[in-house]
Amino acid sequence: MPTKLTLQLKPREAADAKLYTALAARRLGISDRDIALVRVVKRSIDARRHQPLVNLSLEIYVDQEEQPGPIHFDYPSCVGKTEVVVVGSGPAGLFAALHLIELGFRPILLERGREVSARKVDIARINRGEGVDPDSNYAFGEGGAGTFSDGKLFTRSKKRGDYNKALQTLVFHGANPEILFEAHPHIGTDKLPYIIRNICQTIREAGGEVLFERRVSDFIVEGGRMRGVVCGDERIEGAAVVLATGHSARDIYTLLHARGVRLEAKAFAMGVRIEHPQALIDRIQYHQPERGEWLPAASYSLVSQEQGRGVYSFCMCPGGFIVPAMTDAAHSVVNGMSPSGRTSPYANSGLVTEVRAEDYAHLVEAWGPLAGLKFQQLFEEQARREGGDRQVAPAQRVADFVAGKASKSLPATSYIPGITPSRMDLWMPSFIADGLRAGLSTFGRKLRGFVTNEAVVVGVESRTSTPVRIPRDGETLMHPEIEGLFPTGEGAGYAGGIISAGLDGERVAEAVAKFVK
Repeated sequence: MPTKLTLQLKPREAADAKLYTALAARRLGISDRDIALVRVVKRSIDARRHQPLVNLSLEIYVDQEEQPGPIHFDYPSCVGKTEVVVVGSGPAGLFAALHLIELGFRPILLERGREVSARKVDIARINRGEGVDPDSNYAFGEGGAGTFSDGKLFTRSKKRGDYNKALQTLVFHGANPEILFEAHPHIGTDKLPYIIRNICQTIREAGGEVLFERRVSDFIVEGGRMRGVVCGDERIEGAAVVLATGHSARDIYTLLHARGVRLEAKAFAMGVRIEHPQALIDRIQYHQPERGEWLPAASYSLVSQEQGRGVYSFCMCPGGFIVPAMTDAAHSVVNGMSPSGRTSPYANSGLVTEVRAEDYAHLVEAWGPLAGLKFQQLFEEQARREGGDRQVAPAQRVADFVAGKASKSLPATSYIPGITPSRMDLWMPSFIADGLRAGLSTFGRKLRGFVTNEAVVVGVESRTSTPVRIPRDGETLMHPEIEGLFPTGEGAGYAGGIISAGLDGERVAEAVAKFVK
């Protein structure tokens, strides 16, 4: 058995494997020549003091001691096996498809958007303000919304599945092995497309299908059972349908509602993206003028209760970019992403507050369970108008937003289409503006310098989660009224992030196996 040891080191020391191996040997009272392997099992930063330190949790293997072998993934051939339709190639759909192969089924994975290489061209057009392809953008296409994101892998839902296996799956398909031990692992938007392509290739090599530009236009429901889907003139059938369409697939919610499939409204959150100079966040968090070369771009996680509503930061992207995340040219929606090195001079995060059923009660009579979705859509349309009906996003300096003042000019931004001054605090729903203003005041007291006119809020961050839940039975994970329909992931209302969606996809794959057999 390996010896477990935790060292608290200066950042430069923690980056030098030879040095921390020697320190570990000294702590154990042995020669470093007797150490066969030092394996980092967790790495985290303690920045509570003026000198940030790195906590390294290690496993020490000495000579003659059996070392851990590499983890192998062997996906068996699924040719000729029972077919299961998986709609959506985001994390939930991809992990569901991989696990279905492991369980002896043949997945037919459908994606409304295009492959990564073609999708990059469509995204470049959005950044240039040339329009939005509703089927190929930051939300839709190979890998779903996760492909062009920060690739954060931290989740609080580890009890829902095998968290370590999920990380190992990503490493097997090309992710940096450091994600296995980082306290807050991330992959980076520059690495994710390659990993997603590899996962899709694994599915194909095992005999499954991955079909692009297959937008679901109808469901095949016979005798209360889901038999498959329709994509234009094409019928695609299977023993079950895994619905993993993501939280931006509004047409799917509308289609389900029109077909009489029960949906439920759920709580969600909306607000803005907030962007600071990364150097400012580094100074605040590391308590020193510069972070230096041995520390990563600093992050933060903020939450407060303001007049009974939660206000919190969401999807924080240190060293990242704000990107246009709308799926319709009539909307203004922003999100954040960052490359693996987190090298951008900007830090951004969602800053959102709760949206409750009473906030959109006036829409329920006309929209039923889709009322929250309509409220979200109206927010995005208003933001588009405030941006001048262009890709340009409305924005306001942070201190001006808190003070209720107009910003006559704006700081530089990472948002490529550009930003324009707007009194965002005036046109937002009052409960959102008031909540964000109060939350920012609280956060400014926690992080000195956070509320500053060097920073900017950009509109709008509206797709933190779906306003609609597709219900499912707690045991079978199947829709309670439609046999063979298995909702999963963020779009169904059961996950929030790459790993939690992937784990939910695996759970649903197991539920499918029980149902079909």
